[in-house]
Amino acid sequence: MAASRGGSGRRAILVSACLLGHPVTYTGDDNFVDDPRLRRWLAEGRVIAVCPEVAGGLSTPRPPAEIRGDRVVTVDGRDVTEAFQKGAEAALALARHFDVALALLKQSSPSCGSRRIYDGTFSGRKIPGEGVTARRLREAGFLVFGEDELDRAEAALRAAEGPSANGSSNTETEAPRRD
Repeated sequence: MAASRGGSGRRAILVSACLLGHPVTYTGDDNFVDDPRLRRWLAEGRVIAVCPEVAGGLSTPRPPAEIRGDRVVTVDGRDVTEAFQKGAEAALALARHFDVALALLKQSSPSCGSRRIYDGTFSGRKIPGEGVTARRLREAGFLVFGEDELDRAEAALRAAEGPSANGSSNTETEAPRRD
């Protein structure tokens, strides 16, 4: 997908492909989020879709994987850390290429979880933490949000673009003084 920047000041947004309805989850399903902000960003041509796990060479469907220590392992014990790291680097390359303002990623995913992930026991229990891609993007200086943080993501996008990109014609930086 192409991203629009032009003279409008509008910045691109990296978004987990599953949130956009792409059937790329480990089960072969999607995690579609029907939200007016996502629809608007898509219509504006600023969304860059990525599934780091697929970009890293994993198939769809695939065995579930969770972070265990510093490794990513499947439910059957296979170490898939390298594929997750490769996918994180692919996502980072896209973020840099399109100079994205932020990333909106799938919460709880071992790739994309921005605030929480599964605990590595395949029990369904979630813990504070971040996925491999979310961590890599943050380390590189990108803002990362989960789909449950759309309000915060939208505010960060507005801040990154400044008032001229948000339809504001007010160029004053201070409110008028009342003496």
